[in-house]
Amino acid sequence: MPDFTFYTNPLSRGQIARWALHEANADYDTVFVEWQNKSEEFLKINPMGKVPTIVHHHGGHDHVVTEAAAICHYLAETAAPDLLPSAEEKADYFRWLFFAAGPLEQAITNRSFGLEAAPERSIMLGYGTFDLAIDTLEAMLATREYVCGNRFTMADVYVGSHVDWGMAFGSMPSRPAFEAYAERLRTRNAYKASKAIDNALGEEMQGNAG
Repeated sequence: MPDFTFYTNPLSRGQIARWALHEANADYDTVFVEWQNKSEEFLKINPMGKVPTIVHHHGGHDHVVTEAAAICHYLAETAAPDLLPSAEEKADYFRWLFFAAGPLEQAITNRSFGLEAAPERSIMLGYGTFDLAIDTLEAMLATREYVCGNRFTMADVYVGSHVDWGMAFGSMPSRPAFEAYAERLRTRNAYKASKAIDNALGEEMQGNAG
Protein backbone atom coordinates (compact mmCIF):
# COMPACT_ATOMS: atom_id res chain seq x y z
CA MET A 1 0.00 0.00 0.00
CA PRO A 2 1.37 3.47 -0.84
CA ASP A 3 2.34 5.74 2.03
CA PHE A 4 -0.21 8.39 1.03
CA THR A 5 -3.68 8.55 -0.46
CA PHE A 6 -4.23 11.83 -2.29
CA TYR A 7 -7.77 13.11 -2.79
CA THR A 8 -7.91 15.75 -5.50
CA ASN A 9 -9.43 17.30 -8.56
CA PRO A 10 -6.98 18.51 -11.23
CA LEU A 11 -8.83 21.82 -11.57
CA SER A 12 -8.23 22.82 -7.97
CA ARG A 13 -5.67 23.64 -5.30
CA GLY A 14 -4.91 19.94 -5.50
CA GLN A 15 -2.23 20.96 -8.00
CA ILE A 16 -0.27 22.45 -5.10
CA ALA A 17 -0.36 19.20 -3.12
CA ARG A 18 0.56 17.05 -6.13
CA TRP A 19 3.61 19.24 -6.74
CA ALA A 20 4.54 18.87 -3.07
CA LEU A 21 4.11 15.09 -3.27
CA HIS A 22 6.50 14.98 -6.23
CA GLU A 23 9.03 17.27 -4.55
CA ALA A 24 8.94 14.87 -1.59
CA ASN A 25 9.24 11.86 -3.92
CA ALA A 26 6.30 10.43 -2.00
CA ASP A 27 4.66 7.12 -2.80
CA TYR A 28 0.97 7.90 -3.29
CA ASP A 29 -2.32 6.80 -4.81
CA THR A 30 -4.71 9.35 -6.30
CA VAL A 31 -8.45 9.39 -5.69
CA PHE A 32 -10.40 11.70 -8.00
CA VAL A 33 -13.02 13.84 -6.23
CA GLU A 34 -15.94 15.16 -8.27
CA TRP A 35 -17.31 18.63 -7.61
CA GLN A 36 -20.74 17.11 -7.07
CA ASN A 37 -21.74 13.74 -5.61
CA LYS A 38 -18.78 13.39 -3.26
CA SER A 39 -18.48 9.90 -1.83
CA GLU A 40 -19.44 9.11 1.75
CA GLU A 41 -15.95 7.69 2.23
CA PHE A 42 -14.37 11.02 1.35
CA LEU A 43 -16.80 13.05 3.46
CA LYS A 44 -15.94 10.91 6.48
CA ILE A 45 -12.29 11.83 5.93
CA ASN A 46 -12.96 15.51 5.28
CA PRO A 47 -16.52 16.59 6.16
CA MET A 48 -16.01 19.88 4.29
CA GLY A 49 -15.58 17.90 1.10
CA LYS A 50 -12.63 20.06 0.08
CA VAL A 51 -9.54 19.14 -1.88
CA PRO A 52 -6.68 18.64 -1.56
CA THR A 53 -6.75 16.13 1.26
CA ILE A 54 -4.09 13.54 2.00
CA VAL A 55 -4.15 10.50 4.25
CA HIS A 56 -0.81 9.30 5.55
CA HIS A 57 -0.79 5.58 6.24
CA HIS A 58 1.87 5.28 8.90
CA GLY A 59 2.54 3.11 11.92
CA GLY A 60 -0.78 1.34 11.66
CA HIS A 61 -2.70 4.61 11.71
CA ASP A 62 -4.28 6.90 9.12
CA HIS A 63 -3.38 10.56 9.55
CA VAL A 64 -5.59 13.04 7.68
CA VAL A 65 -4.15 16.37 6.58
CA THR A 66 -6.17 19.10 4.88
CA GLU A 67 -5.29 22.67 3.79
CA ALA A 68 -2.69 22.97 1.07
CA ALA A 69 -0.13 24.86 3.17
CA ALA A 70 -0.37 22.29 5.96
CA ILE A 71 -0.04 19.46 3.44
CA CYS A 72 3.11 21.01 2.00
CA HIS A 73 4.80 21.34 5.37
CA TYR A 74 3.58 17.93 6.58
CA LEU A 75 5.12 16.27 3.52
CA ALA A 76 8.42 17.99 4.18
CA GLU A 77 8.32 16.87 7.82
CA THR A 78 7.48 13.25 7.04
CA ALA A 79 9.02 12.57 3.64
CA ALA A 80 11.43 15.31 2.58
CA PRO A 81 13.53 16.71 5.43
CA ASP A 82 15.87 18.37 2.93
CA LEU A 83 13.00 20.72 2.06
CA LEU A 84 12.54 21.84 5.66
CA PRO A 85 14.11 25.12 6.76
CA SER A 86 17.36 25.28 8.64
CA ALA A 87 17.38 27.09 11.98
CA GLU A 88 18.42 30.29 10.20
CA GLU A 89 15.69 29.88 7.57
CA LYS A 90 12.74 29.15 9.85
CA ALA A 91 11.65 32.76 10.31
CA ASP A 92 11.37 33.39 6.56
CA TYR A 93 9.94 29.93 5.88
CA PHE A 94 7.03 30.22 8.30
CA ARG A 95 6.49 33.93 7.80
CA TRP A 96 5.94 33.66 4.06
CA LEU A 97 4.21 30.28 4.13
CA PHE A 98 1.52 31.72 6.39
CA PHE A 99 1.53 35.08 4.62
CA ALA A 100 0.54 33.28 1.42
CA ALA A 101 -2.03 31.11 3.21
CA GLY A 102 -3.58 34.06 5.00
CA PRO A 103 -3.21 37.68 3.86
CA LEU A 104 -2.26 36.94 0.25
CA GLU A 105 -4.98 34.41 -0.48
CA GLN A 106 -7.59 36.51 1.32
CA ALA A 107 -6.60 39.59 -0.66
CA ILE A 108 -6.73 37.73 -3.98
CA THR A 109 -10.04 36.04 -3.16
CA ASN A 110 -11.73 39.24 -2.07
CA ARG A 111 -10.48 41.07 -5.17
CA SER A 112 -11.76 38.29 -7.43
CA PHE A 113 -15.23 38.65 -5.88
CA GLY A 114 -15.14 42.42 -6.19
CA LEU A 115 -15.01 42.93 -2.43
CA GLU A 116 -13.21 46.09 -1.37
CA ALA A 117 -13.21 47.64 2.09
CA ALA A 118 -13.59 51.36 2.54
CA PRO A 119 -10.12 52.90 3.11
CA GLU A 120 -10.90 53.74 6.73
CA ARG A 121 -11.82 50.09 7.40
CA SER A 122 -8.89 48.40 5.64
CA ILE A 123 -7.02 48.26 8.94
CA MET A 124 -9.57 45.64 10.04
CA LEU A 125 -8.48 43.26 7.28
CA GLY A 126 -5.61 40.85 7.76
CA TYR A 127 -4.04 42.02 4.51
CA GLY A 128 -4.85 45.72 4.68
CA THR A 129 -5.33 46.29 0.96
CA PHE A 130 -4.74 44.18 -2.14
CA ASP A 131 -1.96 46.47 -3.33
CA LEU A 132 -0.24 46.35 0.05
CA ALA A 133 -0.23 42.54 0.08
CA ILE A 134 1.06 42.31 -3.50
CA ASP A 135 3.71 44.99 -2.96
CA THR A 136 4.90 43.24 0.21
CA LEU A 137 5.35 39.93 -1.61
CA GLU A 138 7.09 41.65 -4.50
CA ALA A 139 9.53 43.42 -2.21
CA MET A 140 10.55 40.10 -0.68
CA LEU A 141 10.96 38.23 -3.98
CA ALA A 142 12.94 41.08 -5.52
CA THR A 143 15.72 40.49 -2.99
CA ARG A 144 16.21 36.72 -3.27
CA GLU A 145 15.77 33.68 -5.49
CA TYR A 146 13.54 31.72 -3.13
CA VAL A 147 11.52 32.28 0.02
CA CYS A 148 14.44 31.34 2.27
CA GLY A 149 17.15 32.99 0.19
CA ASN A 150 19.10 31.02 -2.38
CA ARG A 151 17.75 27.56 -1.48
CA PHE A 152 14.46 26.00 -2.55
CA THR A 153 12.30 24.76 0.34
CA MET A 154 8.78 23.40 0.62
CA ALA A 155 7.55 26.95 1.31
CA ASP A 156 8.30 27.70 -2.34
CA VAL A 157 5.78 25.09 -3.47
CA TYR A 158 3.01 26.95 -1.69
CA VAL A 159 4.11 30.54 -2.22
CA GLY A 160 5.20 29.76 -5.77
CA SER A 161 1.89 28.16 -6.62
CA HIS A 162 0.10 31.39 -5.71
CA VAL A 163 2.44 33.41 -7.90
CA ASP A 164 2.39 30.97 -10.82
CA TRP A 165 -1.39 30.46 -10.73
CA GLY A 166 -2.12 34.12 -10.00
CA MET A 167 -0.27 35.43 -13.02
CA ALA A 168 -1.64 32.69 -15.29
CA PHE A 169 -5.23 33.58 -14.44
CA GLY A 170 -4.81 37.30 -13.96
CA SER A 171 -5.62 37.35 -10.25
CA MET A 172 -2.14 38.73 -9.55
CA PRO A 173 -0.32 41.35 -11.60
CA SER A 174 2.66 40.30 -13.67
CA ARG A 175 5.79 41.94 -12.27
CA PRO A 176 9.48 41.21 -13.01
CA ALA A 177 10.15 39.71 -9.57
CA PHE A 178 7.13 37.42 -9.89
CA GLU A 179 8.00 36.37 -13.45
CA ALA A 180 11.60 35.56 -12.55
CA TYR A 181 10.54 33.57 -9.48
CA ALA A 182 7.94 31.59 -11.42
CA GLU A 183 10.43 30.81 -14.19
CA ARG A 184 12.86 29.34 -11.66
CA LEU A 185 10.13 27.13 -10.24
CA ARG A 186 8.94 25.94 -13.65
CA THR A 187 12.35 24.40 -14.37
CA ARG A 188 12.04 21.94 -11.50
CA ASN A 189 11.47 18.32 -12.47
CA ALA A 190 8.82 17.81 -9.79
CA TYR A 191 6.91 20.87 -10.99
CA LYS A 192 6.96 19.65 -14.59
CA ALA A 193 5.98 16.09 -13.68
CA SER A 194 3.07 17.12 -11.47
CA LYS A 195 1.78 19.70 -13.95
CA ALA A 196 1.89 17.14 -16.77
CA ILE A 197 -0.36 14.81 -14.77
CA ASP A 198 -2.87 17.49 -13.78
CA ASN A 199 -2.92 19.09 -17.22
CA ALA A 200 -3.67 15.73 -18.84
CA LEU A 201 -6.41 14.97 -16.30
CA GLY A 202 -7.87 18.44 -16.72
CA GLU A 203 -8.02 18.08 -20.50
CA GLU A 204 -9.67 14.68 -20.09
CA MET A 205 -12.28 16.17 -17.74
CA GLN A 206 -13.06 19.00 -20.12
CA GLY A 207 -13.27 16.59 -23.05
CA ASN A 208 -15.74 14.39 -21.21
CA ALA A 209 -17.81 17.42 -20.24
CA GLY A 210 -18.03 18.46 -23.90
